[in-house]
Amino acid sequence: MRVSKRVRRLGAAGVVAGALLAAGPFVVPAQAAGPSGVKAKGAFLLDSSSGEEMWGKGADTKREMASTTKVMTAAVVVSTKNIDLDRKVTVKQAYRDYVAKWGGSTADLRTGDKLSLRQLLYALLLPSGCDAAYALADAVGTGDSTSARTSSFIAKMNAKARQLGMKNTEFDSFDGISKKGRNHSTARDMAKLGKYSLGSTNIRKVAKSTSAKQKATNGRTYTWYNTNQLLGSYKGVIGIKTGTGTKAGPCLVFAATKGDRSVVGAILNSGERYPDAKRMLDWAFEQKTAKLDLRQLPKGAERD
Repeated sequence: MRVSKRVRRLGAAGVVAGALLAAGPFVVPAQAAGPSGVKAKGAFLLDSSSGEEMWGKGADTKREMASTTKVMTAAVVVSTKNIDLDRKVTVKQAYRDYVAKWGGSTADLRTGDKLSLRQLLYALLLPSGCDAAYALADAVGTGDSTSARTSSFIAKMNAKARQLGMKNTEFDSFDGISKKGRNHSTARDMAKLGKYSLGSTNIRKVAKSTSAKQKATNGRTYTWYNTNQLLGSYKGVIGIKTGTGTKAGPCLVFAATKGDRSVVGAILNSGERYPDAKRMLDWAFEQKTAKLDLRQLPKGAERD
């Protein structure tokens, strides 16, 4: 477990400062040790303004991260050189077949509809559409076939991870559905990714939306709801993405601002991801908020 420099203000300065400089395990006053009661197997908090590492629990243990993978999918799309987010993409039947085969979360994209890359980002990050992830990878990847294009896109995801210093991360999918068992990350790495992604005004705008209506070129209107129930339930939260898998458990990459402080957190494998996020944010902002009253999703909306 790591504790940031801010704890020096919370306990006996000499004891804590000395502890922070120690190379081995250390003991700090209870109130300085970080948020209490966090159930997640992996958790990490990062000050997104300064880059300061604030606190972690099991932060460097590799774990599956389910659909939080899609944060990297979005990051690769928006950072692709000369990308035109208004470029139209035709939905292929293969995207729907893929969701049906793997039982993935879906934006319910309809075959033949044309949507822009920008609209597909909403389909990706709000209802956690695996069909949208497939469409984006197919559209932005390079190659002469869908298989080649999606493979090249995943390679770009891994290249971006290396660029960001995500040393314990590997992607083998564009959506978190791992076919080879090599889709893993750590809480620390996912917090880094969250910080990077919010540097994009396009991702930031999408991630903080609780819902969105988008119209295909044929006039069909799609309505998507953000699966991240922390958004709209905790003041200052601005995203970012949920994920749930059999092995991964419930996961969450989240961010919030208060005054001039912005923090990004990651939670991997927690049966209490939203209460955990509340505990972490209360600690980060040195406040005690009321019991979390989660924003409810409409009947039939995707859960992730």
